[in-house]
Amino acid sequence: MTENVVPLFKTPQTAPDPSADPRPAAAPAVPLWVRSERAARRTVTRERTVTAGRLVVRHGSYVLGGTRVVARRAWDGRTAARYERMIRAAEAAGNLEAAAEWEERGRAFRAARHQRRMDLLTSPERLVKGAGYAAGGTAGGLLLLGIALAIATKDPADVLSPAMALVDLIHWTVIIATVVWGPLVTVGPWLALCGLWAVGRRQETAPQWALPAHQRGDNTGAPVTPSVVVLALRNLGVAVLRNAIKDMGDAGGSMLGPITLAGCGVEVDVTLPSGVSTEEIMGRRRKLAENLNRHEHEVYISVAPAARTVRLWIADSGALDEPVPASPLVTDPTLTADYKNGRAPWGQDLRGDAVLVSLYQKMLLVTGLSNQGKTAALRALALWLALDKTVEFRIGDLKGVGDWDMFDGVATVLIQGPTDDHVAEVTEMVEDVFEEMQSRLLAPKGTVFPPLVAIVDEAQVAYGSGAVGPDKRPYGGARATSRYFKAAKGIHDQGRAVNVTIWEGTQDPTDQNLPKRSREGNHIRASLVLGTESQAKMALGDAPVDAGAAPHKLRQGLDKGQLVVAGSGVDMAAGQVSVNVRTHYINDDEAEQIAERAKALRSGITTLTSVPADEPVDHLADIATVMGDAKRMRTDEVRARLASLNPGEYREWTASDLTQALEAVGAAPYKTGGIMHVSRALLEEALEERDTDTPESNAG
Repeated sequence: MTENVVPLFKTPQTAPDPSADPRPAAAPAVPLWVRSERAARRTVTRERTVTAGRLVVRHGSYVLGGTRVVARRAWDGRTAARYERMIRAAEAAGNLEAAAEWEERGRAFRAARHQRRMDLLTSPERLVKGAGYAAGGTAGGLLLLGIALAIATKDPADVLSPAMALVDLIHWTVIIATVVWGPLVTVGPWLALCGLWAVGRRQETAPQWALPAHQRGDNTGAPVTPSVVVLALRNLGVAVLRNAIKDMGDAGGSMLGPITLAGCGVEVDVTLPSGVSTEEIMGRRRKLAENLNRHEHEVYISVAPAARTVRLWIADSGALDEPVPASPLVTDPTLTADYKNGRAPWGQDLRGDAVLVSLYQKMLLVTGLSNQGKTAALRALALWLALDKTVEFRIGDLKGVGDWDMFDGVATVLIQGPTDDHVAEVTEMVEDVFEEMQSRLLAPKGTVFPPLVAIVDEAQVAYGSGAVGPDKRPYGGARATSRYFKAAKGIHDQGRAVNVTIWEGTQDPTDQNLPKRSREGNHIRASLVLGTESQAKMALGDAPVDAGAAPHKLRQGLDKGQLVVAGSGVDMAAGQVSVNVRTHYINDDEAEQIAERAKALRSGITTLTSVPADEPVDHLADIATVMGDAKRMRTDEVRARLASLNPGEYREWTASDLTQALEAVGAAPYKTGGIMHVSRALLEEALEERDTDTPESNAG
């Protein structure tokens, strides 16, 4: 017999109650407070209610603001408050002469006010005397006038006619005043209220959100006036600055220099009050731009030559988004270059003025994030300089996508590719340039050399390469043992004196892919958009960034091709340490045409796409050469002579290197008199043994 087991968690079913109401249960009633809250919300958020609220607030603000303005004017007119404010403003600005002048004006005002008050003490007596004199004079005048009238009309009654006419005038005046007084008392307050409203409206005392839609719209692009600049500074969030402006009698106008047109914008110098540093203002660039109804990239802040002064450049809204005109290299086929005296057209500054760069004996660094126009900016300068046929180019492009193809036939060396093999070839190219520099330095004084420019694009590939040569020395890297770094640094140090320079283009600078000693050897340092302020300081140096240079504030993608340039070679105003350059873009087809003009100036240029391998260095033969006929020579002197014979090979040789080279052939140095020497006899034996050591003899 089985049992009926109810499954676990299953609710037992019950039979329906026939007496239950089959209609669905009614929804619970909504509480009154909830319905009231919903109705109030609908009423408050209704467009008609919002419009009415803005209307009330706007016109109420006009009246209250007008009352405040009129009261302040009245207070200033009756007291010395105006002079006190002007004195505080002058002291805040450090202008002691103006402070003394306003103090003297205030003293004169107080003296005049005191005199007026003292005059009030004697005014009743003078008023009574004046009234008596006026009454007597008036009565006498009317009497004389009546006598004259009576004589003319021969009627004695006319003697009193002028006096009666005056009485009638007084009577009618009282009647008119009685009639007008009542309405005037009623209308007068309303007229005063309208006057206050008009003053408030003229002074724009209503908040922006309460204005009509067409007035509270976007103010971007509004003209830059002194009041706009002062208001933007006051609302910058610097308490000391805000309080100083509040205390200034001219509402902060004394801080501003003249607002002058500067290209596609305006420029103004702002003298900061005592206690406000230039760093505080420069660190709030975004907020200042917003207060000026501009985007951040449309406002640039720099330190002016005057003490405690910042220079603001404010662009016309949208002006910086306009394209830069074509390069003169493209528009003027007759344009030529002069390495020593000429200047390359690189672009325009923010004011729209042409930026011309002197490349004479200048080391150049261009850096920035990827795909922002670095190669185009670097190539534009090289294309201009290629129009001077005396300049020799040796170019290494470690990207290898053909950006420099047009220099085939212009450059004597053109290496393109991203691999370690290409890094090795570019390193050897730079070392060859270094050796050429060394040979020029050893030339007689006064020798003039043609310009030699080495260009390495994507140099970060070389600095970051781990390739090692047969001699176990690394080609790349950022350490002092790196062959590329040592050669580039050597050119930085001495190349300028003999017209040998190196230009580098790098990406995303760090201490690893752009060593400090290398980047600081450049005369011109230019940066496209970067990610951080620390990178900006790596690219340009600390001083330009501290003074306002801000490549990290550029807009990636939108400010493509815009450089922040520091250093020599670019004309700048006194005290200016950097300039923003919107570079001319030259596309590949245009670059090909310019390169063809450069090739026409040259003849017989064969461009090498790799550096020929050097012949193996015969260390024993070199040692024998530098020893000459000496029977023995100190090892230090041998190394010094070797370094003069072949600096590229022996400049870094140590005593250990020399010892290893001689021990390997059985001619090791020996000590005599406490000093290590090299024996010529042992060296000659090693050379003879090597010459007779043939494969046939080894086999035998």
